[in-house]
This record gives sequence, structure tokens and C-alpha cells, in this order.
Amino acid sequence: MFGLGWTEVAVIGIVALLVFGPKKIPELGSALGKTLKGFKEELNNSSEETSQDGEKEDD
Repeated sequence: MFGLGWTEVAVIGIVALLVFGPKKIPELGSALGKTLKGFKEELNNSSEETSQDGEKEDD
């Protein structure tokens, strides 16, 4: 995972718990997931629009 070992991942997780607290971590994960989902949808929409524009030019 990003060139990190399990010990580095564990240390990052512990630091995140200390900084954000156990109640805030799931909220942050949910927000990150929604953001990534929206980003992927926008990428798919833009590629669909690009392919539709290319088809219109061929007609």
C-alpha cells in the first residue's frame, strides 16, 4: 500500500486516532468515500460527453 509497511500504516492509524478521535474517523472515511465516488462519476460523465461529441462530429 503506497510503499508503506504494516508498521508505518499502524503508526499512521494510531496518530489519526489521537488527532481526530474514534468518533470522527468513520465520518472522515464516509466523506472521503463520497468524494471519491463523485470524482469517479464526473470522470465517467466527461468521458461520455467527449465520446458523444466525437460521434456528433462524424455525422
